[in-house]
Amino acid sequence: MQSLQDVLSNVLLSNPIGATTLEFARSAVNGVTDYTGIKPKKGGGVSSIMSSTQVPLWKLARASGPFVRIAAISGAAAVVLGAYGSHKTYPSDAKGLEQKRVFDTASRYHLFHTLALLGVPMCRMPYLSGSFMMAGLLMFCGTCYYYAFTGDKSYSRLTPIGGTCFILGWLGMLI
Repeated sequence: MQSLQDVLSNVLLSNPIGATTLEFARSAVNGVTDYTGIKPKKGGGVSSIMSSTQVPLWKLARASGPFVRIAAISGAAAVVLGAYGSHKTYPSDAKGLEQKRVFDTASRYHLFHTLALLGVPMCRMPYLSGSFMMAGLLMFCGTCYYYAFTGDKSYSRLTPIGGTCFILGWLGMLI
């Protein structure tokens, strides 16, 4: 079995197409450096090498708060509620069709914003965007689920506030 170095050597140097491509790339780089006047430093170009210890991604995510764990719980809840709502029998009238449509919207938004919570630890201000995302999950998806399962619209006035929280959560990721 050939090593990676042997394969690259055969492809780039021994192969006529690879050799021609490599020579073209060299001449293009030389032409650009001659035209711009940029020349490499004498003696290798690297004066000092900085080494850093690699930190595992899970430690970085943990340092930014509990959002990965909250996303895990929210994802499990999204799957459970999605399974329950898809197997629930809704009335066959217009209100039942509306409840099914509202449930589908709640389930979709719940899952999408749960995935967005996974990216919150990578933001500059994770507590701001994460708080808005979680508030949106509760106020938007929660009220939609409540209506879809009970048919009671008494908490539906919170739904637009939850949608606004989602928007602010996404914008918080931008900061």
